[in-house]
Amino acid sequence: MGELAAEKHVQYILSVEKRKDDFVSVVMEHLRMNGAYWGLTTLDLLGKLYTVDVDEVVSWVMECQHESGGFGGNIGHDPHILYTLSAVQNLALFDKLNVLDVDKVLLYSCMLSLILCRLNKINVEKAVSYIVSCKNLDGGFGSTPGGESHAGQIFCCVGALAIMGSLHHIDKDLLGWWLCERQVQSGGLNGRPEKLPDVCYSWWVLSSLIMIDRVHWISKEKLIKYILDCQDTENGGISDRPDDAVDVYHTYFGVAEFAFLPKAWMSLLDFNLSDLKSVNFVAGLSLLEYPGLKAVDPAYALPVDVVNRIFFGR
Repeated sequence: MGELAAEKHVQYILSVEKRKDDFVSVVMEHLRMNGAYWGLTTLDLLGKLYTVDVDEVVSWVMECQHESGGFGGNIGHDPHILYTLSAVQNLALFDKLNVLDVDKVLLYSCMLSLILCRLNKINVEKAVSYIVSCKNLDGGFGSTPGGESHAGQIFCCVGALAIMGSLHHIDKDLLGWWLCERQVQSGGLNGRPEKLPDVCYSWWVLSSLIMIDRVHWISKEKLIKYILDCQDTENGGISDRPDDAVDVYHTYFGVAEFAFLPKAWMSLLDFNLSDLKSVNFVAGLSLLEYPGLKAVDPAYALPVDVVNRIFFGR
């Protein structure tokens, strides 16, 4: 069927970091914290995280923190919850969460308690109630009550409900139908009806289907072919769709999807993501055809061993 060009993707990720002065890097410098998460997680999934300087990365991450407790996308940039999440994820990859003043981070955004083991810092019942209020008649979720269903938002809502042990609020068959309808003729998945397929939407849809145990409703063979067709097998990297320019963002999501496939396709009996061990069990069923590729957690979007370390100390 084709191969994942793992070594090429590693070299591509490492080359991006070296091109700090080119046009693309300059105009995207405000997103560097997110870019670090995409690139570093890709390297970790491919077993190559050791190729970067841990102390240098951790030092840079901490320089991006503000007095408010939040993190900016780069040094000197304003804090934002998404950059703060990426900062925490980057530190988690290196097992360096101990450098954080967790209470200070949570003062900036209590929603980070979902990954910092402090669920008692938020009102879970109200959080679940709001997410459920964003559910639509088609089974999907919008960004606000009444908002259009969107694959990216569905991932956020399903993931949050999974983490809070509240997947029972989802009509899994109805949502599963909406999600599997996102697969188009090329095998890729789109984010909304009548939109073009995109490797990143393949992640949002695929991970959501795994969390509700409906992933076997789409064709894994066609999806694998689509992702492989988006690879640059000469220079590395993965694009949003075939023949487009590659980038770190789509490279991460493309590689991460292979950390699911195809073993997660089996129908899983009594699968309940409210049990964290179930999350790790599902993600642990990753591709045996791509040896050396770590398993990824569908809710936390981090390697399973990192999630295990955070919650179980191992």
